[in-house]
Amino acid sequence: MIIYTVGTWDLLHVGHLAIIRHCKAQGGLVAVGVASDEVVASYKPHAPVVPLEQRMEMLQSLSCVQIVRPYYELEYVTACQELDVDIFVVGGDWGNAPHNIAVEKYLKDNGKQFMQFTYNPRTSST
Repeated sequence: MIIYTVGTWDLLHVGHLAIIRHCKAQGGLVAVGVASDEVVASYKPHAPVVPLEQRMEMLQSLSCVQIVRPYYELEYVTACQELDVDIFVVGGDWGNAPHNIAVEKYLKDNGKQFMQFTYNPRTSST
């Protein structure tokens, strides 16, 4: 089973660890998508402090994470297909943007699970 979550993962903090631990608690392999600087610029007011490669390296060092992959477009269906994701976990700040609705539809249509994990939004770093 593959559990996938996505984010910026800038200035790794306890909110990030909480969602990753939640993913691990579902069982199976944890895959983490890391937004490129360009993707982050399309939806956050500030650029990441930590460069993409270093953000990926930090996540790869966590024993509860098995797969780390960047994404260069604000769309999640492709990664879900390529990884054959069973559960897609998102944070409490998930919205109803078209790319979010598209992945939710893909997951539902393919018998996959969508899970929203609520954490403290004050821990966001970007």
